[in-house]
Amino acid sequence: HSAPSPAQMRLVHLDLKGAAPRVSYLEQVFPLLSQLGANGVLIEYEDMFPFKGELEILRSPYAYSEEDIERIQQLAEQHKLEVVPLVQTFGHVEFILKHEKYQHLREVERFPNSFNPHVPDTLALLKSILAQVIEKHRRSTWIHIGADEVFHLGEGMDSKSWMSHHKGDVGTMYLKHIKEVLGFLTAQYWGLRVLMWDDMLRKISHQCPLAAVPAESGIAKHVSPVVWFYAPDFEAEQIGKFLTKYVESGFEAVWFASAFKGTTGPAQAWTPLSYHLKNHLSWLKVMQAVPRLAPLRLQGVVLTGWQRYDHYSVLCELLPVSIPSLAICLQTLVNGDAPQVLSPHLPLPFPSEGRGAFPGVEIYHMVEQVNGHLKERVCTGLGGLPCRRELHPCSRPSRLHEDWESFVRDLRAQLERIYFPDTVEEWLEENVNPYLDQLRDLVRDYRAIIRLKGRPKAT
Repeated sequence: HSAPSPAQMRLVHLDLKGAAPRVSYLEQVFPLLSQLGANGVLIEYEDMFPFKGELEILRSPYAYSEEDIERIQQLAEQHKLEVVPLVQTFGHVEFILKHEKYQHLREVERFPNSFNPHVPDTLALLKSILAQVIEKHRRSTWIHIGADEVFHLGEGMDSKSWMSHHKGDVGTMYLKHIKEVLGFLTAQYWGLRVLMWDDMLRKISHQCPLAAVPAESGIAKHVSPVVWFYAPDFEAEQIGKFLTKYVESGFEAVWFASAFKGTTGPAQAWTPLSYHLKNHLSWLKVMQAVPRLAPLRLQGVVLTGWQRYDHYSVLCELLPVSIPSLAICLQTLVNGDAPQVLSPHLPLPFPSEGRGAFPGVEIYHMVEQVNGHLKERVCTGLGGLPCRRELHPCSRPSRLHEDWESFVRDLRAQLERIYFPDTVEEWLEENVNPYLDQLRDLVRDYRAIIRLKGRPKAT
C-alpha cells in the first residue's frame, strides 16, 4: 500500500564533508526542519563518524562521539525525522583513500577519489565501514550508498585488463561492484532499504550486457535510484527519459533530488534564493507528471545542501546562510507551489527581525554584510561602510578598519557557537582575511601619506 503522494519522504541532506555543525546547533535546527515539512534527514558523515578499531584513522579530529550520534538520533526521533545515513561506496572516497594505509585500493594511483573494485580488500573495507555505521543506526530503515561520480573508473590497470578479458565495459564493471555492495547489505541486514545516486546509471548504455536487462544484474530489486538534477529550469521530459530507462531496467520505485544550496559555485558564500526556488518549481512539475512519464512509485525527495564539492574543495554556503532557501524550497514541495510570503527582506515564514527568526540568523545577517559590503568596499577603495547602526560611514580608513575588525571579532564569536575551530578558521581565511588584509595595507599606506603630508617642506 503506497501512501498518497503528499506523504512522501522529504529528506534534508546534511553534508558533513565540511562545516559539520556542533550537535547543539542540530538541537535547534531539527525542530525547524520538522516545522517546515521535512520528515527525514540524509546524513553524509564522511570523516565525522566515530569510526573505531582499524578504521579509527578515518576520523576527523573533530568527529562526533558515539554519544553525539546517539543524541542526533534521539533528536530526530523527537521531531519525527527519519535518519538515513549516507556512506560513499565507490567514488568520492578521498577521506578513505588519502590515507597511506588504503592507497593500494585506488582505481588510479594518482587520485584518491575512486575505489578499485577488483581488489578484494575494497569490498572487505566497505563491509566494515558499512557495518560500523549501520550498527550505530539501528532505528534507520534506509541507507544511501552514494555511488555517484566515480571519476577515472576504467582507467586503472586492473580495470583495463578486466574489461579486455570479459569483453565488458565500464557500465558492466560499475554494476558488478554495486551488486556486490547490495549483496552484502541484503544478506546482512534484512529489510534495510537502499538508495543510490543515479548519474552513473544514466550513463550506462543499453548495449551493456548486464544493463540491457539490469533486472539480471540483480540490482533493481534491491535499490532505488535517486535522480538528481540541480539546474533552475528544466523540462519534465528531460527526467522522463531517465525514468523510462529505469522502468525498462526493472526498477519499481524512484526518488528525486533537488538542491537548496551548494550547487552554484564551489566557493559560493551567499545562497541565490531564486535559483534554488526555480529548481524546486521544476521538480514539482516532474512530480505532477510522474504517472504520465513512467509507471514508477515516487518514494521521496532529497533536498541536497552540499557543503563542499568534494573532500578537497573549499566550503560553500554555511547552513545558517541557506536556511531561508531551505525553508522556501521545503514549503514549495509541501504546498505544491511557491510560498506567498516573499517579503523583500527575508523571503520567509520567519520574522525578519528579533531573536526568534531562526537558529543562526546572526550569522545569516553577518555573512550578508561580508558578502555585500566588505568585498565591495575594499575592492572599490573603501567608500563608506556596512549599513549597521554601530558602523558609521566615515572617510577615515583607520576608523573603517577598526569597525571591520570589531565586526569580524563578533562574527568569529557567532561562528564558534555553531562550528568547530577548523571550520571557523577555514571560513574566515577564505571569505574575510583576504579583504581584511587589503584593508590593513590601505590603512598603513594612508597613515604613511598623512605622515608625509604633515612634514615641513624642505626649503
